[in-house]
Amino acid sequence: MNKQWALRGPGHSFHLDRRTVSVILLLIAANLIGVIVCVALGSTTISPGAVIRTLLGMGDPADSMIILSLRMPRVVIAMMVGSMLAVSGALLQGIVRNPLTSPDVIGISGGASLGTVCFIIFFSDVSIRFMPVSSIAGAFGAAFLIYLFAYRRGITPLRLVLIGIGMATALTAITYMVILTAPFTPTAVTVKAFTFMTGSIYGSSWTRDVVTLLPWMIVLMPVAFFYARHLNVQELGDEVATGVGSAVHAKRTILLLISVALAGAAVAIGGAINFIGLMAPHIARKLVGPAYGGVIPVSALIGSLVLLLSDLIARTAFIPLDIPAGVFTAAVGAPFFIYLLYRHRNS
Repeated sequence: MNKQWALRGPGHSFHLDRRTVSVILLLIAANLIGVIVCVALGSTTISPGAVIRTLLGMGDPADSMIILSLRMPRVVIAMMVGSMLAVSGALLQGIVRNPLTSPDVIGISGGASLGTVCFIIFFSDVSIRFMPVSSIAGAFGAAFLIYLFAYRRGITPLRLVLIGIGMATALTAITYMVILTAPFTPTAVTVKAFTFMTGSIYGSSWTRDVVTLLPWMIVLMPVAFFYARHLNVQELGDEVATGVGSAVHAKRTILLLISVALAGAAVAIGGAINFIGLMAPHIARKLVGPAYGGVIPVSALIGSLVLLLSDLIARTAFIPLDIPAGVFTAAVGAPFFIYLLYRHRNS
């Protein structure tokens, strides 16, 4: 029998077993190794020892410029965006109790992308600090439309996924139409919008990207972890959850708002990076089981690691070309989605 650790606070508690704690520690170690490897490799290779010395403040000035100014912001953004997309997907799968659900599959990321592209094209002179607001507004608009079209005396998981896939396709088409038909758009802005649609963290910086995304992550991730415990009760069904005193609809609404906001903020900075929100929660449940006290932190660490490795391949596989990381997450995620469709074909 696994030993349990209880994390208690006023009016709430989380239980983590020994296996979950071990997996979290291993994934933290894997992320740290991934950071060192991602920072070390590139057009100029730096030894891991030099990377560690630089991160400890004892490195060579030339290495420090490459590591701290060019590569570390990109690595940090990859970890932040990957973890936020993964947690958003985990919450969404728990809310609708559907393993095929993720922000990009059902169109929430598509709405966020439309909002961000409109910001890039029509408000390019406005501070980038406001871009997550535009992205989140687009994500909420998409979520509202999906709910509206999928609702018919309730919402079934299959109808939600089918409506969501159609909505995602429509929103992507609208986004490209906006890019192609926007009047008087400078070429550089159009290129930026197209690059965004492939999901790229190229050119990330501390002051522009990390500082913009960090407040959203600091606020939303702890709230997601705190409210995720309500998903454990909702997994038993609405009647049982209501019977044990859970305010099902209120908690579900809050969790949906958190999931949409996480996806919207992540997409605003990382672009249309697909399938992390689908893959990471599945891998997390395989590793630690269905309890969301473990699924949420493990999903976050897996999402971070997946985007780190995807961006590493994107940067180094075709030097001097810098391929968008979203190309590689889609290359892995699309077959994974097909596998899930086949596996749940009779569900």
